[in-house]
Amino acid sequence: MRRAPVAADRSVPGLIVKIGDYPLHHGGVGAIRSLGRLGVPMYAITEDRWTPAALSRYLTAGFVWPTTGTEPAEDLVTGLLGIGRRIGRPAVLVPTDEEAAVLIAEHADRLSGTFLFPPVEQGLPRRLASKQGLHELCTEHGVPTPATLFPDSFEEIEKYASVARFPVVAKNREAFERRRRPAVHGTTRIGGPRELLDLAREWGPEPGVIVQEYLPREEAEDWIVHAYFDAESAPLALFTGVKVRSWPPHAGMTANSYIVDNPELAAMAEQFIKRIGFCGIIDLDWRFDRRDGQYKLLDFNPRMGAQFRMFENEAGIDVVRAQHLDLTGRKVPEGEQLTGRRFVVENIDLPALAAYRRSGYTTPHAPARANGTELAWAARDDIKPFFTMLARFVRPGVRHLRQLWRSRRRAAAAAAGEQTADRSAEQSAR
Repeated sequence: MRRAPVAADRSVPGLIVKIGDYPLHHGGVGAIRSLGRLGVPMYAITEDRWTPAALSRYLTAGFVWPTTGTEPAEDLVTGLLGIGRRIGRPAVLVPTDEEAAVLIAEHADRLSGTFLFPPVEQGLPRRLASKQGLHELCTEHGVPTPATLFPDSFEEIEKYASVARFPVVAKNREAFERRRRPAVHGTTRIGGPRELLDLAREWGPEPGVIVQEYLPREEAEDWIVHAYFDAESAPLALFTGVKVRSWPPHAGMTANSYIVDNPELAAMAEQFIKRIGFCGIIDLDWRFDRRDGQYKLLDFNPRMGAQFRMFENEAGIDVVRAQHLDLTGRKVPEGEQLTGRRFVVENIDLPALAAYRRSGYTTPHAPARANGTELAWAARDDIKPFFTMLARFVRPGVRHLRQLWRSRRRAAAAAAGEQTADRSAEQSAR
């Protein structure tokens, strides 16, 4: 049975909005393709003319505007309005990072009219993107989340290190601050107290991090929820999936994942969104803890996730299409999610596969065989972004591997130091 084509309003373009320098972003390319294949004119903010997104056949025009997230909000809003004037008609905004989502929500009064976007409560995206704000909301609404410390000083971290159960993970606390003064490079696993204190000395008198309970991979399973909620916080598209591999391993970006039905998790996410009154696209990371049988919310991204294209229903709807249809006054077709569909990020899944094979970890809920595969970069009808990614991936890829190697060496050295200290303490006690 052939499905009916998605009837998008082709008179309303889309604009991919990003803040920060990350040209190899497959999510932006996916959004350009998703709406572009429906005939929607697509525009994108890019770092330069040679990013993969800038070379997509579905891009009507790119706007080279290299931002870092350290600019004053007024400058960012003014620049965005200038791009809107160049487009010449209202466009649906598709933010690809937390900073863009926060900026749009907090300056909605100035951006409305020039752009279309969900009418989310002004301060909610910043609170959700904040690790501390999310933890407080989870506690308030009874949503399980890992035990978390929000340190205000080195002394507080020092006290915590003396009693904490390791390993733990450290994350940057706030959106925008991770651009201005990043304390860690993404989610960082810390093996022991010595390693934590060594890192904490670099964070300054006011650590911009959270330190969180680590849910061991051998006792847990990573799940994803992507959805689009309308102005009444009703889900017009809601998907659940399981993460098989990430890069860096167990803490980084999704490298391989599957759509898997999980009604319990879907209901939890829907109820939480209703209670907090959010509207728009969400990307949630959950970890199922087998030790207590609970799904624990790790991250709430109030915007499109990079792997959103893995999620599609029988009517051909993903979250980006759902948003465009809803904001242009069109009905969002319903349909069951395409269970068993796989998503693969070609440039990071190969090293992730090698790492996971060595670790021996498995994902019990992952299907034995995929019912179709969505590649992040390669597409027969839009191949230039794939080759551009390959050309630009080599240098940052090597740099990233070197950085990962150095962090592992530092962790190993810290662990060895702690073992030596423990032996010395035991000998002294004798």
